[in-house]
Amino acid sequence: MSTQTFSKDLASRRRIHTIALGSDRAAKIMAVRASIARIAEIDSGWRDASVVARPVKTDAPAMPLTDWELMSGARKRALAVREILVGQKLDANLYVGLEGGFHSISIDGEWHTFLRGWAFVTDGERGSFGMSPSISVPEAIVKSVIGGKRELGIVIDEVAGARDVRSKQGAWGVLSRDLLTRAMSFEAALTAAFAPFHNLELYVTR
Repeated sequence: MSTQTFSKDLASRRRIHTIALGSDRAAKIMAVRASIARIAEIDSGWRDASVVARPVKTDAPAMPLTDWELMSGARKRALAVREILVGQKLDANLYVGLEGGFHSISIDGEWHTFLRGWAFVTDGERGSFGMSPSISVPEAIVKSVIGGKRELGIVIDEVAGARDVRSKQGAWGVLSRDLLTRAMSFEAALTAAFAPFHNLELYVTR
């Protein structure tokens, strides 16, 4: 491919008009919009991007407990929303899946459980993962979720004394006293996952 042709191809890939999200949760929609806004500050091709949100059903566990389950769940959500839009004869430049849950690891014989999120983005041909920061989860909550086999959303509502916390600040907000929210965690994961789709000179080969 000639340099001129390659440059034109990059320019066409830079224009992002529609991003489809495999969820209709408010926190996830906020995360996508915030990530788009950040990228648009350095890439004008993202400034007019709109978000299409669709609820999806997958066979991913309701409460992922490992990075593998989180990554797999995020990927399944992105592929599911793409399938929905194809069935509706609609198109998007990028398809997004976001998944949050636990990941536990043993350090010097002591187990630590973290809340974290994963994002997966695909244009239908190539895909990219991104991970959020992690926050330590109190042992009482870990036992209730893992030992009690309960969803974090239900447990965190009880801890916070509120309903549907995951659609607002999320467990992140409860654990960090709202210094970090669920939307903010997903925004970080998504901004990382979007990198190959706007930093094209580094990620796209001729």
